[in-house]
Amino acid sequence: MKELLVIFMSVFVAEVGDKTQLATMLFATDSKVGKAGVFVAAASALAASTLIAVVAGGVVSKFVPASTLKIVAGVGFILVGIWTLVTAYR
Repeated sequence: MKELLVIFMSVFVAEVGDKTQLATMLFATDSKVGKAGVFVAAASALAASTLIAVVAGGVVSKFVPASTLKIVAGVGFILVGIWTLVTAYR
């Protein structure tokens, strides 16, 4: 159960305020589109992309150790953060 809570919180924090949430919020402002429909469509899209990530992770983990994947992901996030900071001040 602890692992599931960590996964939930990690994904929740990553998604709050990101471009996907902002796009969903903008779709919800359209008076011609029902809010429930926006929720179902956005939740379905997130579920589909998560399914792809889980399947891909399962396949990749057969060939690459989890520790290597964590290092690559960590370095990737650091590089994206640095790039974001550098481009913010241009």
